[in-house]
Amino acid sequence: MAGFWTGKRVVVTGGAGFLGSFVTQALRQRGCPPPFVPRSREYDLRKEGDIVRMLKDARPDLIIHLAAVVGGIGANRENPGRFFYDNLMMGVQLMEQARLADVAKFVAVGTVCSYPKHAPVPFREEDLWDGYPEETNAPYGLAKKMLLVQSQAYRAQYGFDSIFLLPVNLYGPGDNFDPRSSHVIPALIKKCVDAVATRASEIVVWGTGTATREFIYVEDAAEATVLAAERYDGDEPVNVGAGREISIKDLVGLIASLTGFMGRIVWDASKPDGQPRRMLDTSRAATAFGFVAKTSFEEGLRRTIEWYHGQAKSMCNRA
Repeated sequence: MAGFWTGKRVVVTGGAGFLGSFVTQALRQRGCPPPFVPRSREYDLRKEGDIVRMLKDARPDLIIHLAAVVGGIGANRENPGRFFYDNLMMGVQLMEQARLADVAKFVAVGTVCSYPKHAPVPFREEDLWDGYPEETNAPYGLAKKMLLVQSQAYRAQYGFDSIFLLPVNLYGPGDNFDPRSSHVIPALIKKCVDAVATRASEIVVWGTGTATREFIYVEDAAEATVLAAERYDGDEPVNVGAGREISIKDLVGLIASLTGFMGRIVWDASKPDGQPRRMLDTSRAATAFGFVAKTSFEEGLRRTIEWYHGQAKSMCNRA
């Protein structure tokens, strides 16, 4: 695919965000001109008029749609309506206006939260419709899942080249560490690092620790997104993951060890565990566009913890 990105006008929605910043970096490394990154203060992607204006300003050949309203279990429980409406309206209207503007290719990035709560592990793309998602994040998962329906319908009726990716939980430098909205890895890193700094004797963790999760390092997820944009033109969804499963209990132990926290772990069983198990079958991504995650989980955690330490030190110096 040498030269695929040469002269290509690319829009990356959410390009200033966590995954988006790594995707734009990966694009530039491949010789792509600087991608157009619409900012919410200039273009409200929930509004049709702003989308039309953005497309006229950017004139893209290709769109990678990463923009989303996201959060952990707590944020999903507090904002189910917002998470459904904002994500649905952004995605559905953007794809429709991209079709009308003759955008050559559209990459829709969904979420593992779209899978049924009790899907067989590892999750296979064929199992996507065999049940309702886990209740705490169903509104978000279903809103993103509608982009798959739209993508397939537009390909069938209009010949619109749209693909749909299903990434598992991301982590890495630049993640959201705000305890009100963060996902499990940044939340745990912050708890452990803060506990070490304050010499706290214990930390409290939601749930029972029995649930399992799979995580993919953000640079690997960015690589998968760009490879799919280059090489994949199918109508079937594609999982993007690392193919490794870990229990929350073991995850807490690993993060505690890497951060130097040696205190007690208190499990708050009154809080939800979320989906019981979560791990993807990643064979389709390997076959369809040659993606295999490269970063080991422990190495990815070390880099993330080092980045967080650096941010905390920088904040202290500024104070």
